Amino acid sequence: MRILARVPEVRLAQPTDVEAVARLLTEFRDWIGRARPDADSIRASAGLLLADPHTEFLLAGDPADGICQLRYRHSVWTGSQDCCIEDVFVRERARGRGLGRSLVAAAIERGRAHGCGRIEVDTNESNAPALALYRSFGFESGSGATGGLELQLRVTLEG
Repeated sequence: MRILARVPEVRLAQPTDVEAVARLLTEFRDWIGRARPDADSIRASAGLLLADPHTEFLLAGDPADGICQLRYRHSVWTGSQDCCIEDVFVRERARGRGLGRSLVAAAIERGRAHGCGRIEVDTNESNAPALALYRSFGFESGSGATGGLELQLRVTLEG
């Protein structure tokens, strides 16, 4: 069941897709070289997020070989919804078929459908293929209000 009008091979995940979502997120965790969270935690989180009206997962391929998580929130600065593209991952065996491109195109389509004023993505600066993909859609590093380069910084809180 493909529900995204202009993007072949991509569909919006449903609560019944929790196993596919969890499997792909676990494979992504492994690909980036992390041991945590464990598979049970990922599955529980996938279930919670699939029920969250501010989160969507897109699945690419049949069976699903790619995933993209989208988060929505209202922005003071745009006066509209923002969309954050998170966790874009395509299994190694399925790379080179355009699934990553289809996922990003579908993410932009979903952002427009939600009335988003902007879409943000973060990726590792050494991930040249991801940077090239995002830039091909017009994503760019921008200058902030003070003229400096905008950066996304994070800290992991444990315990």
